[in-house]
Amino acid sequence: MALLFEKHDGVATLTLNRPEARNALDPETIVELAEAWETFDKDPDLRVAVITGLGDAFCSGADLARLIPLLTGARQPETPADHKLRDNPHLQQIALLRDIGVTTKPIIAAVNGFAIAGGMELMQATDLRVAADTAVFALQEPKWGLFPLGGSTVRLPRQLPWAIAMEVLLTGERLSAADGARYGLVNRVVPRDQVMPEALKLARTIVANGPLAVRAIKQSVLACVGRPLEEALQKELDIGVPVFMTEDAREGPRAFKEKRNPNFKGR
Repeated sequence: MALLFEKHDGVATLTLNRPEARNALDPETIVELAEAWETFDKDPDLRVAVITGLGDAFCSGADLARLIPLLTGARQPETPADHKLRDNPHLQQIALLRDIGVTTKPIIAAVNGFAIAGGMELMQATDLRVAADTAVFALQEPKWGLFPLGGSTVRLPRQLPWAIAMEVLLTGERLSAADGARYGLVNRVVPRDQVMPEALKLARTIVANGPLAVRAIKQSVLACVGRPLEEALQKELDIGVPVFMTEDAREGPRAFKEKRNPNFKGR
């Protein structure tokens, strides 16, 4: 399998499983990743996802031998995944989380190594990021005459200072993990063997919170970014007020008063 999908205590772990290709995105990976996000979003027992890669790379981007030729028509479909992707090209948008409607549940990137091209774009679509101190980030598409079509020209200038974002986009040069932390692209930089433990620690912290509140918070952020202030504040009310009408919203203050951990039901 090109993707390993595991569930444990409310956390879904998605592991890109092509270490021999530095977890490059081939049609099988795209299809399995799109299906995994759908499973994650629909499963009420899963509250947070952690995505990582097997081996020394998070993801090195599109497989130039398998994926790109299929998308351009230079290679005819051969496998079931090839046919699925050709028949439904939108699967690629879902897999890379370019479609913001994929899920409103939090996603954490555990960046264990190279996050290049589509790999960096996948990381940009996550909410929290833990990176190995050896990780590097780059959008190398312009070096090969290509366009970073996974959302980078939209997301990166919102996540980095303008000049830094433009340098990354236009030069195709690499950004170190230390610089990524300095510019706010990642939350934590840790030794490689601590990447997953740190990411899972963040995941468990989120899982302990009210699931309806968590989802509504992410939904509000996605819905309000880029809107005029007055409109965004109204949108926040539309999304946030219903949370106060839930059973969880009554349980949280009750648990605080009784000096115990809340028992959230997600309703």
